[in-house]
Amino acid sequence: MVYESLLLVGVAFFAALLFLGASGASPSEWTRHAFQVYLFFVIGLYFVASWRRGGQTLAMKTWKLRLVSADGARITLRQAMLRYVCAWPCLLLGGIGILYAPFDRQRRFLHDRLAGTRVVTAE
Repeated sequence: MVYESLLLVGVAFFAALLFLGASGASPSEWTRHAFQVYLFFVIGLYFVASWRRGGQTLAMKTWKLRLVSADGARITLRQAMLRYVCAWPCLLLGGIGILYAPFDRQRRFLHDRLAGTRVVTAE
């Protein structure tokens, strides 16, 4: 997660440059909320596209991990989007989605259980 976070800083940085360049970088309440929603979608696009393309983000490739559906097949667009959306509350609520894994029979994170996905070792 730490390595993934470092990569996301780069993604968010370039996305922020585009947004602030297009909006004129004038801080206001509306701009701040629009920027937060924009970043949520940009980061989501990075994850969903990576998971759909090859089942891996760049960090997952480094650690030789792959995201697959519960039956081992390539994940669907719906599963990728659901996993991304479910991961936010699972992480932000004290990491409950991560802490769930030791109690799961298949050692899956809560957001993987909800989306019908699992992380496996890439071959």
